[in-house]
Amino acid sequence: MNRHNTIDFKNHLKQELKNKQFKKYFNEYGRQLEIAYLIAQKRKQAKISQKELAQKIGTTQSNVARMESGNQNFSMVTLEKIAEALKSELKISFLGK
Repeated sequence: MNRHNTIDFKNHLKQELKNKQFKKYFNEYGRQLEIAYLIAQKRKQAKISQKELAQKIGTTQSNVARMESGNQNFSMVTLEKIAEALKSELKISFLGK
């Protein structure tokens, strides 16, 4: 691989985040991935399968897989069902910058 053609990802991302539209989409998708990770982590801690979680919240295993991979937007109703199924409390906060 030619090192002259490689891109330093951190520097590239830093430059891209200066673009307001890119930053908006990056932040939205980043939050979605964070929620997806938390759902997967809580499900594994509860020692239940994706299929079991799906049954508890009234959906399919494939939908849970999409949720956990960050490929699904979450409604408040869905998040509340997931929290209840995982015996967790759903908290949403707005933090100052």
